[in-house]
Amino acid sequence: MARFSGRIILVTGASRGIGLAAAKALAAEDAHVILVARTVGGLEEADDEIQKSGGAATLVPLDLKDFAAIDRLGATIFERWGRLDALLGNAGVLGTLTPLAHLDPKIFAECLDVNVTANWRLIRSLDPLLRKSDAGRALFVTSGAAHRFRSYWGAYAMSKAALEAIVLTYAAECAGTAVTANLLNPGPLRTRMRQKAMPGEDPATLDPPEAVCPLILELLSPACTRNGELVSYI
Repeated sequence: MARFSGRIILVTGASRGIGLAAAKALAAEDAHVILVARTVGGLEEADDEIQKSGGAATLVPLDLKDFAAIDRLGATIFERWGRLDALLGNAGVLGTLTPLAHLDPKIFAECLDVNVTANWRLIRSLDPLLRKSDAGRALFVTSGAAHRFRSYWGAYAMSKAALEAIVLTYAAECAGTAVTANLLNPGPLRTRMRQKAMPGEDPATLDPPEAVCPLILELLSPACTRNGELVSYI
């Protein structure tokens, strides 16, 4: 039996990049994957790929800035399955690389909304469901930018540093329970966000998103007992 057989796992940002790769890998090991992304078309394409490999998914078109919808999502999952076995908080935005004094307040707010507040709202909505699992697993994607403090990266760095504080606090609150929470720094991978941040970089020099999937699956596995850790792929 596959290690994720019968398990219900929610993935945000599931229509491309790391989220899509992870969703496909989880479905290939018999998880039922709840795919969350903004675009219906992207979700349908992801679902087609999963179905071709014999997997199963539920599609949830949702803008993570719609915080009330995140609350409803938890209620819907409870009504249908009564629990959630794992959460991969992968969705994020880069914002604009610009001096802090030039940063548009709307961009700053979006980085907070998507990278920080949405993930807290997911924890708030889904924590009761994770606690109903025999081994609830939460994993959130962060970045080395949270610790490097480079010029022009202020909004993104700020949001990822805040995310890390939230997740590590949640992990401490989960100590002694069947729920664990960890952070993953995937490093530079061949994604659309990386291309936006580093337009002059040759994508062929980077690993594809699929390369990090074995580590993601390890951290989401019921057998994994790591908690409150920041794990780096590279």
